[in-house]
Amino acid sequence: MMKMNSILSLLTILFLVSSSSVTASSDSPFIVAHKKATLNRLKSGSEKVSVSIDIYNQGSATAYDVSLTDDGWSSEIFKVISGNTSTSWERLDVGAAVSHSFELESNMKTVFYSSPAVVTFRVPTKAALQEAYSTPLLPLEILSDKPKESALHLVKRLLAKYGSLVSVITIVVLFVYLVATPSKSGAAKGSKKKR
Repeated sequence: MMKMNSILSLLTILFLVSSSSVTASSDSPFIVAHKKATLNRLKSGSEKVSVSIDIYNQGSATAYDVSLTDDGWSSEIFKVISGNTSTSWERLDVGAAVSHSFELESNMKTVFYSSPAVVTFRVPTKAALQEAYSTPLLPLEILSDKPKESALHLVKRLLAKYGSLVSVITIVVLFVYLVATPSKSGAAKGSKKKR
């Protein structure tokens, strides 16, 4: 019993400390950056990598002097064919989102592990620049030999992608069908009353 009381006391103290730190930092930006890349095989024997980074301010204050740098792309493997790997914005208001994209090209067969993009921003109440990192990418298999997809694998992938949508549409159609069609017992009663 004594051990349980001490654990409860410790949990209460941790809760109070964490809630006070949350309220102390509630007037600041909270930057979330999502990085994604898609591969597109070109006829010239090279692969195009389209990179896009979405940045959101989920905090309760504006972020100023926001800059994005994504320089983890090795120049030995990739060359930039459109856009820049870095950019900046004057400010990012509360609840606002910005997006940046660029394209790279590679003709080297490799598995590439990209580093997260870095977002730096200024908060008026702090002297130092703040940093946030984007989500990481899965390893990119540049110019890999992709096996042919079996029909079963394709069905599984489509079900994973659209299964919930199909379920919702099926439920709605069944509901409309049940509401729109009269029940057989009600129709039978109606015909008996007419006699």
